[in-house]
Amino acid sequence: MFVLTVDQRRSRSREDLVQDALDVLNNDSARPLLRGFERTAGDEMQAVIADASVAGELAMDLAASTDWSVGIGVGKVDEPLPKSTRAGSGEAFERAREAVTAAKTSPGNIAVSGARAEAGHAEAVLQLLVSVARKRSKEAREAGELSDQGLTQQQIADRLGITQQAVSSRLHSGLWHECRRGQSAAQALLEGADR
Repeated sequence: MFVLTVDQRRSRSREDLVQDALDVLNNDSARPLLRGFERTAGDEMQAVIADASVAGELAMDLAASTDWSVGIGVGKVDEPLPKSTRAGSGEAFERAREAVTAAKTSPGNIAVSGARAEAGHAEAVLQLLVSVARKRSKEAREAGELSDQGLTQQQIADRLGITQQAVSSRLHSGLWHECRRGQSAAQALLEGADR
């Protein structure tokens, strides 16, 4: 099981982002949550996730935005799970707390805590992926997001009003395809950490 604890960065010097994030994250049907994100304290939110790919993708997207420090806790949860995320307990919750604390000073502001070695390996891969994502140009992100939607390079070119070669260049410079493979590796490592 995976618990994500997410803390807003620089919350004292900017507006609260938690409520808007809750609305978006809890209504994303493509990324099912076992227990939805809830505000746990001030500028922090937490969710319970059963699927390693969902946990990894959400954590990476949140950390890549530079708005959040993200901790992934891997382990058992006390069952039955209560209806409210905040009322949950167990190893994954405890480890998520450790991870979010570590994430505040970790590369990419993302950390993973779990009993198995795979948790540390997943953390290393996710930190690298977030670091790459944060360095992408707006144009590379735009082309990559359309690629993720299943559009061909020619379809992306038509939509953006650029050449297919320019799309290829944007995907290449943003290391888009390499990062997709890296995400698969992170997912496998998270799954291994949860055994």
